[in-house]
Amino acid sequence: MKVLVAVKRVVDFNVKIRVKSDATGVEAANVKMSMNPFDEIAVEEGVRMRENGSADELIAVSLGTVASQETIRTALAMGADRGILVETDLGLEPLAIAKCLAAIAAKENPDLIILGKQAIDGDNNQTGQMLAALLGWGQGTFASNISLADGPGENKAEVVREVDGGLETVSLKLPCVVTTDLRLNEPRYASLPNIMKAKKKTIDVMTPEDLGVDVSPRTEILKIEEPSGREAGTIVADAAELVEKLHSEAKVI
Repeated sequence: MKVLVAVKRVVDFNVKIRVKSDATGVEAANVKMSMNPFDEIAVEEGVRMRENGSADELIAVSLGTVASQETIRTALAMGADRGILVETDLGLEPLAIAKCLAAIAAKENPDLIILGKQAIDGDNNQTGQMLAALLGWGQGTFASNISLADGPGENKAEVVREVDGGLETVSLKLPCVVTTDLRLNEPRYASLPNIMKAKKKTIDVMTPEDLGVDVSPRTEILKIEEPSGREAGTIVADAAELVEKLHSEAKVI
């Protein structure tokens, strides 16, 4: 079985985000970058499938600038077999990413595609769903557990999803798309020997044009600004004063 995982290079989650002075975006120059945390979970799940024999090959795919090769190398050090970079300097929207991944899936014919449920920069939570729709595959989003059927003639995956009302279990016919939630697993740290081995693993580089995908943006960002600071609260003497202020000042009751 072939598994494909998508990984994205984002500003590290420990970094305090700063908006550019011209309000056109987030400052990324001289800022620590790392793999999107949800994508780390996706890679870890793929590596575990590789280790237990459920998967024969694990491919890490990233879309972005040449610097995204570092993110792919991280996935290779964790245990992926090879990488694919779709190189572009454009800021890709979820639909463009989904179309590129669909084109790669058509070339690679994976049995399972695993993505993080969202990236911590855009927080869109759209790519996995769009990819499944483009491919016409079943989807299991917000996965907290993935079980692959290993019996003779079985060709499905059971995914436990985290939903508002609790947990939902869905049975998906392979091939399918799964997006990972935080409780699916705990990603490993790559060991030094594996980091050295990752430097020798193959990364195929292509462009959106090679895939026949138009990645032109469909939305325009007019302005990005930091949220205003919270004002200091007011201490009230008792519940009666609180109710009076909510009525006369806040006008919520």
